[in-house]
Amino acid sequence: MAWRRHISALASAAAGIRQASDAWDAVSDSFCDTDGWPVDEQGYGDGKVKRDAEAWRHVEVFLDHGPEVLAGVRAAARSTDYVEGPVSEDLRWLRGIDATLEHAGRLQREWDQILVLMDASVPGSRQLYEGRAKEERNADGWHYADELAIRGPALVRAATHLVGRADSEQSVRTERARVALARSTSGPRGALPAPSRAPAASSPPVPGRSR
Repeated sequence: MAWRRHISALASAAAGIRQASDAWDAVSDSFCDTDGWPVDEQGYGDGKVKRDAEAWRHVEVFLDHGPEVLAGVRAAARSTDYVEGPVSEDLRWLRGIDATLEHAGRLQREWDQILVLMDASVPGSRQLYEGRAKEERNADGWHYADELAIRGPALVRAATHLVGRADSEQSVRTERARVALARSTSGPRGALPAPSRAPAASSPPVPGRSR
């Protein structure tokens, strides 16, 4: 059940990043000329800020759930799963996701340190600078968000397949154990045969009288 919650969260996060990217792609050209250069720099900049902020929100979901699912997938996958089978290609796609999660995690830790420094500085400075600092973090994190939108679905598919296989194998083991237990506890049917009687001992001969 815990794995399924992780997988569901990752699936939603990957879809959310893709949705944020598609929404921006749908309107970005309206801020540019025919050569692709922004003519409405304010609108163009605001659109990217909104995209990056939405995407980073989903990156944080990957940081919360991704490492555990990735470790579980690699523990459950067999060597043959990487060569053939329904998730062989997905497993190969996961080779670069470690670095993506690590870099995104480092960016998040740096952000936490920035907040600590803001709180320790002149009172009121956090209100002045937090918004700008957050925009910079989100902009730096867009590259990782884009990577997770590509590799994240592969992680979800691989995890879903391996969980399903584990459930199936567990069901088989449970059924076998149930059958074995039923066999061991069921006695022979019908009444038990009566024990055979031992043959009666013959009486010793009466000694005859001598004449």
